[in-house]
Amino acid sequence: MKYRILVEQDEDGIFIAECPALPGCISQGKTRTEAVTNIKDAIEGYLVSLKKHNEPIPPPIYEEILEISA
Repeated sequence: MKYRILVEQDEDGIFIAECPALPGCISQGKTRTEAVTNIKDAIEGYLVSLKKHNEPIPPPIYEEILEISA
């Protein structure tokens, strides 16, 4: 499954990662790599919790890249 994440660096230099498809699923790290690793763990835990509580699991994303001639 693939989920889109957003990673931004805050004013203190900490990287914040979130998964918009999973409300409240946010993590952080001292480096971009650490933040991505942490959000992956958070997403996996989020999905386990949804399954445990018989909640619907948001579908994974499917992306395509389009080339546009301008």
